[in-house]
Amino acid sequence: MSYQIDIEINSINKQIPSVESIERWISAALHSDELVNAEVSVYIVDEAESQELNFQYRAKDKPTNVLSFPADIHEEVGVPLLGDLVICAPVVAREATEQGKSLDAHWAHMLIHGTLHLLGYDHIEDDEANVMEALETYLITQMNFPAPYAEIVQVETNKIKATQE
Repeated sequence: MSYQIDIEINSINKQIPSVESIERWISAALHSDELVNAEVSVYIVDEAESQELNFQYRAKDKPTNVLSFPADIHEEVGVPLLGDLVICAPVVAREATEQGKSLDAHWAHMLIHGTLHLLGYDHIEDDEANVMEALETYLITQMNFPAPYAEIVQVETNKIKATQE
């Protein structure tokens, strides 16, 4: 496996995990899709920039925890670029506190969540959400963090475990 994870920090927030942790969490999501080669860019920002990007690309005038921008490159080109993740450090820190989670657990969840979006997972429809949340839960708990959702469909979690083993 060869994963290239480029990280750029444009935030004054001091509650940002180490590069090694960020790489480990994204790699776990990439590995779950059995990718051999992949490249992901991570851009860590503050609230003003997150709000601007969220408004520009999603017409929502507020900062958000993670934005995923899948690359639009044809497979024939042979470039393993999956896309870009934009993470708002202050929002992630605030949510971790509000949700009673450790900062690392929430960062891991947001990076895995965003990476799964780059891999084509979504949570718009209930059945898609069940699959995505089950995979997130599986990956997070494999890293010894608590499950990120209060409720999860156990059947979907068992299906994912069976395919991973």
